[in-house]
Amino acid sequence: MTQAPAAAVSLLAVGDPAPDFELSNQFGEPVRLSSFRGQNVVLVFYPFAFSGICTGELCEIRDNLASFEDSNAAVLAVSVDSKFSLRAYAGQEGYSFDLLADFWPHGGVARTYGVFDEDSGMAKRGTFIIDAGGVIRYTVVNPRGEARDFSAYRKALAGLELA
Repeated sequence: MTQAPAAAVSLLAVGDPAPDFELSNQFGEPVRLSSFRGQNVVLVFYPFAFSGICTGELCEIRDNLASFEDSNAAVLAVSVDSKFSLRAYAGQEGYSFDLLADFWPHGGVARTYGVFDEDSGMAKRGTFIIDAGGVIRYTVVNPRGEARDFSAYRKALAGLELA
């Protein structure tokens, strides 16, 4: 039986309310976006655990986690990997922030945010900065093979501190 491709969903934009979701983290614990109300959230979608560019990006977050915390921001990193893969990945790389498994339905949250690549079955390199009230204040999707610019995150988070 062939499954029809899901309808394309538009990328969410600045000013949109961030759709709530619940996914398991690398320890199998449920993490709900709405539980972070009252603080900023940096929602980072990435293609796959253990891949080169993704590891470099998440290591940059790991190495600069204090700058996110100083901006009252939690980091949630989402991929289509299973929680088992994510636990091994977090352990190997020393990630202390939540890695969320958008495993089943496959890429469901990435689809909701408009960053699921139907052709490759993975999340695109999308980032959403969500304010304490649950509104998207910054968004970017990087082309395949291109790492994110973390200085742009710092600038966007600094803007939220002033608001």
